[in-house]
Amino acid sequence: MFAHNKRLMYTVRVSETNPKLGSLMLEQFGGPQGELAAAMRYFTQAIAESDPKRKDMLFDIATEEMSHLEVIGNIIVMLNKNVKGEMAEGIKDAELLRTITEGGESHVASLLYGGGAGLINSGGAAWSAGYVDTIGEPTADLRSNIAAEARAKILYERLINVTEDPGVKDALGFLMTREIAHQKAFEKALYAIDGNFPPGKMPGQAQFESRYYNLSTGEGDARGPWNQGDSWEYIDGAQSQAAADGGDGSASVKLTPEQAKLWNASAARTASRADGNPQTGAELGRKRSS
Repeated sequence: MFAHNKRLMYTVRVSETNPKLGSLMLEQFGGPQGELAAAMRYFTQAIAESDPKRKDMLFDIATEEMSHLEVIGNIIVMLNKNVKGEMAEGIKDAELLRTITEGGESHVASLLYGGGAGLINSGGAAWSAGYVDTIGEPTADLRSNIAAEARAKILYERLINVTEDPGVKDALGFLMTREIAHQKAFEKALYAIDGNFPPGKMPGQAQFESRYYNLSTGEGDARGPWNQGDSWEYIDGAQSQAAADGGDGSASVKLTPEQAKLWNASAARTASRADGNPQTGAELGRKRSS
């Protein structure tokens, strides 16, 4: 059971309205790295989680992300507050037109949502459940969660850099910092699982799991801890172009005699001749036009 606390998790103080800035803030409301996507990701993970300790953590963080959604939504509404009144009362025609078309998706937020916070990103694309990439394996999902929090932090940094409003900067700084806290929590939970790498239960094939294939050629080949040292077998040159299993690199399938007969008949019927030079429609058309 959920209960809504009417106080925001962080106080929102917007110095002046700015619909253009409000449209940029939509990225963290209805975007792929936004707060709703995070809340739904962790909420669905929590429901399916078999470990009671991780379940509790995921429910806590999912609920906090909903409170973050409320904070960023209120920032958007405050930035659009002048538009909401002017749109509703139908005043200042020319000035209102300039206001709602000054950039970003401010015209969408103004006309479609009346200055409210729609579940769209800053480009106007509708929120999608496809943003939730849960796969149901904690050692994979926790890694994905860490990456999601990192991406969200970067977006908050970028949003902080495009506003001079001290109140907005302050609230965004809080939200950005909470992304760091969540990264730490998810990473601690991941490494609290013994044998968390590789993800899942099945081990890799020993002869392949530590190979690095140098499959790019030319100037710029680089070596580093990602492809050298005791942890790696470096495969270079012609050897990197050969089939990894030592076979001929072809594809084959066993067919029954009847299946093979039908396949051969189909292949013979659709085969291209290597001899001759058949005339094409394009060539006929070229001759007529010349």
